[in-house]
Amino acid sequence: MAATPHVRELFLDADTWAALQRLGEVRLPADGTDVGDEAVLAGLLADADVVVTGWGTAPLTTSVLAAAPRLRLLAHTGASVKPFVTPESFAGGVRVTQAGDAMAYAVGEQALALTLALLHRLHRFDHALRTGADWASAKDAPPRRELRGATVGVVGASRTGRAYLGLVRAFGARVLVADPYLSDAEAVTLGVERVGVDELLARSLVVSLHAPVLPGTVGMIGARELALLPDGALLVNTARSALVDEAALLAALGTGRIDAALDVFDAEPLPVDHPLRRLPNVLLTPHEAAGTVESRRRAGAIVVAEIDRFLRGRPLAHEVRPEQFDRTG
Repeated sequence: MAATPHVRELFLDADTWAALQRLGEVRLPADGTDVGDEAVLAGLLADADVVVTGWGTAPLTTSVLAAAPRLRLLAHTGASVKPFVTPESFAGGVRVTQAGDAMAYAVGEQALALTLALLHRLHRFDHALRTGADWASAKDAPPRRELRGATVGVVGASRTGRAYLGLVRAFGARVLVADPYLSDAEAVTLGVERVGVDELLARSLVVSLHAPVLPGTVGMIGARELALLPDGALLVNTARSALVDEAALLAALGTGRIDAALDVFDAEPLPVDHPLRRLPNVLLTPHEAAGTVESRRRAGAIVVAEIDRFLRGRPLAHEVRPEQFDRTG
């Protein structure tokens, strides 16, 4: 198991750990070693059939794969496998699975919480009171809005995007979705209107980003796109910071025309002197949208269930195939 003690503690409770051990011999890295070191990973995988990865695990490079001739499955405790999987992995016959489904609801729920906070200007009230504003000044926030009846734009009908849109629809919001892979039939099933990004930005009171980082999505929200947002619009990003031009976002936020809630940043950890920390119209969280106890326990259970399926020769439920790899974040 090529995961740090911290990852093992977060994702594998006692029952899940026991279930994993029943599947075969579980080998852990030696105390004090770093699974982010390719040599350590190669030694750990010398006669392994399956590797469980987590934050900080080294990628399956050519040298690691050469040292792991029996390796046939990588089971990742998170969602994005791109930091760990290489083209050589697939070429060498290593199958890949991940636990992104476990985290979708948690991310969707936090995006909903951020949406509600922005709509009701809770971040502005909190900032004003904490920084010494008098009572009357603290109450002088921009107009507050309700989610019921609001138009919400969702960029990316991903797992997290679908979790979020289901939640906001339950509150009575009208939902627009921009996603080139979403069919009209799927849009009907989801109860949303499929539109282009520009139209979505121009029509939405709230825009929530849920797209993966791909060549076509990097910087997809820049100065031009931000200018399309109506005055008073709200931007929520629990996906990836690379989707947004941070300099353009800072400029737009500096005008006070829009508000934003951000869980992801170009620089992580976010520097203590970063200008985002000082703006009253920004709500910040430290890249923890997926980090609920329940989501991590679900992820651990998914990993163990996938390994069990693999060992029994059954189809994997969460496999990432080579042809899907370029579309994943």
